Amino acid sequence: MKNLTKVFLAAGLFIAAAGFILSSCTKEGPAGAAGANGKDAAETCKQCHAAAVVDAIAVEFELSKHSWGEAAFEEAGNPSCDPCHTQLGFHYIVDNNIPSTFTFTDGLWVNDYSAVYSASIGEISCFTCHSKLHTTYGTADLALATTAPVSMTMWGGASDKTINLTQDSSRSNLCVKCHQPRPRTAYRNSNTPALSYDNSARLINYDSLRDVPLFVQYDTTPGAHNTGIRPSYRMDVHYGVVGAVFAGMGAIEYPGSQPYTSSPHTTLASCQDCHMAEPMYGIAGGHSFNMRNAKESALSGTTNWNFAGCNVTGCHAAAPLNKDAPKFKNTRSEIKGLLDELAAKINEAGGGHDLLHVDASSTNLWWGISTNNYDGYLDIFDASANPSGYWKVTSAPKFPSLLNVQVGAIFNFQFCLREYSLGIHNTQYVRAILTNTVEAMNAAGL
Repeated sequence: MKNLTKVFLAAGLFIAAAGFILSSCTKEGPAGAAGANGKDAAETCKQCHAAAVVDAIAVEFELSKHSWGEAAFEEAGNPSCDPCHTQLGFHYIVDNNIPSTFTFTDGLWVNDYSAVYSASIGEISCFTCHSKLHTTYGTADLALATTAPVSMTMWGGASDKTINLTQDSSRSNLCVKCHQPRPRTAYRNSNTPALSYDNSARLINYDSLRDVPLFVQYDTTPGAHNTGIRPSYRMDVHYGVVGAVFAGMGAIEYPGSQPYTSSPHTTLASCQDCHMAEPMYGIAGGHSFNMRNAKESALSGTTNWNFAGCNVTGCHAAAPLNKDAPKFKNTRSEIKGLLDELAAKINEAGGGHDLLHVDASSTNLWWGISTNNYDGYLDIFDASANPSGYWKVTSAPKFPSLLNVQVGAIFNFQFCLREYSLGIHNTQYVRAILTNTVEAMNAAGL
């Protein structure tokens, strides 16, 4: 089990041993924060480092994916990923106010939202979100690293695509800083220019996916040069879509029968209200950030949830939620049905073989979210990630051509699959995305 010393080490506080900490605190020295004037500094430490305070939080944090996830190891040294996957990478982009824009440099569009190699290490720890810990030894140490509005990197920092969740002192903005979609750029392969008309790695024009639905975005016709996207196994918007879904923005918003409105959660609740609810229920709540007291499929009947943050005055206290409550269970079943409907429309282009990748194993983070256990990837051959992939992009069986509306549908399916809650985060927005996207595909004759 990880101990608190390891958390300190991950933060770069290279302290030899716990004994050194205590001896340092008890030495007389210059007056520090109020109540920590040297002689009684050890008592000041105990105000936090007590069984019911920080020590308890550290144990809770060990149950969190932020703690035991392997992303910090996998992505260490990768500046483009490390703003969200490593501690120093996150601090770098926050401290330097790195924008989400793209800059045209030497014939390429480069995403500015990136760390540097020297700041591309470190496991996520207490010091990631509470970056001032052990600075003043007062309550200011608990301040969050950032609560500023979040300019969406998926949209290249567009001024009208900034997420700002002001409730609860804007604390949700800290979560959204990482839990947002990543941008998708046009295909670039300088070795085979015939496959692309644009080798500049530009950001995809998402509005065109909506406004020009019948344009051929990917063309398999021999000699075609109007290939904006070259499909791949990982042609997606990454995993962090939940912040955008919660805020009610970011998807490809096709016009249709459903208005793009948001549920009350968007303005009345914060991420912390539900994901950090106390008291903890098994491994759910507190600094575990978990909602479920089990590692089971999303619709498992035996899954136990922590609804403590939901069933409070002003929210669901009058009609408390549980896993069998119609408002919870029926909503999730409805959204699952809409996901299945959109998946079927997308897969029709395959003429009998799915375009979407199926993963029925326990390693699929989205197992059970859709009936066929899609994971949001495409079933395209990838030597390392998907060696058994059916479709190819350079040989048979050739991945089919895609219209703009089909590319938008794939992105929207990923949005609504990977937000993971089956619409609970923002039911109205997810319902509108799925319903209107199916209608757009029908209108295109698909």
